[in-house]
Amino acid sequence: MKVGIVGLPNVGKSTVFNSLTRAGAEARNYPFTTIDPNLGVAVVPDGRLPALAEVMGSKKVVPATVDFVDIAGLVRGASRGEGLGNQFLGHIRECDAVAHVVRCFEDENVVHVHGGVDPVGDAETINTELLLADLATVERRLERTSRAAKSGDAKLKAEVAELERLRDHLSAGESARGFAGGSEALEEILRSLITAKPTLYVANVHEESVADGDRCSADVEKFAAHEGAEAVRISARLEAEVAELPEEEAREYLGMLGVESTGFEGFIRAAYRLLGLITFFTAAEKEARAWTVREGSTARRAAGRIHTDMERGFIAAEVGNWEDVVAAGSWAKAREEAKVRLEGRDYVVRDGDVMLVRFNV
Repeated sequence: MKVGIVGLPNVGKSTVFNSLTRAGAEARNYPFTTIDPNLGVAVVPDGRLPALAEVMGSKKVVPATVDFVDIAGLVRGASRGEGLGNQFLGHIRECDAVAHVVRCFEDENVVHVHGGVDPVGDAETINTELLLADLATVERRLERTSRAAKSGDAKLKAEVAELERLRDHLSAGESARGFAGGSEALEEILRSLITAKPTLYVANVHEESVADGDRCSADVEKFAAHEGAEAVRISARLEAEVAELPEEEAREYLGMLGVESTGFEGFIRAAYRLLGLITFFTAAEKEARAWTVREGSTARRAAGRIHTDMERGFIAAEVGNWEDVVAAGSWAKAREEAKVRLEGRDYVVRDGDVMLVRFNV
């Protein structure tokens, strides 16, 4: 999973990125501090994995990870190339999902490119530029296809009609996420559009507003709900501070603020829901590992995430729920208690499954 972090300059994108990945990206109080995209990997927090590793006697624990891309701030006119917009838009197109950071904090020491805090207005500015970029992409494709359709090819004529419908949809200010696809050619075009990507709005709030929120974050949540998107509340400054503390001190600090967990955990859970992802586990003496797959994946497909040889030579999988395995105290004991069952290639993997794959090389 590769998530692009976008937003206006100085909304806290690089601080969010650093707190999630500890990558040390430069974060300064002026626009376009980030030029080239910063790449980082964040560990997905999951309390099930260490519990499983303990009962399995695993020597190594390997959590799931998420790739984040810190993309430079977009500005009005980005779709026309303003502020290196074309380059930045290209970076977004390479991502699986978009985390749209909007500023919900006041700080006289951090300039706002539009003069004041207005999260909904900021989000609309970015969305307009992304829509215009997508519209330009569709219009170019429409122009080429229309010329080719003059040959009388029925398939190309049908594609022209679909492209015109998509163009009108985008021109009306609607994102590509809400467009009903049609032919295979149109589905290919939709996959190339930025506004077709799953989007998560991130309200970057003051530390004191993390627990209960405020008017600004509530406005962001309403805006996201209107789009059929999700929103999370996070304090980039708080996340950055917590990331530097030992685990016990971090828990105490969060407790003082009335927060049970960091915003990153909610961020990851929302991202998983957004992309329809689940986690399954493998565990043995050597290592316990978390794997990410699409919801609805079969056992054979999940085996391919571990190794392609396992997918090709898949025979069956022993499957148990992580809670049952932990409660039993070992995989062998879980087998004895009939908490482990044998499943075939078409078994649909569930979140929290522990799998032992049998395969031929």
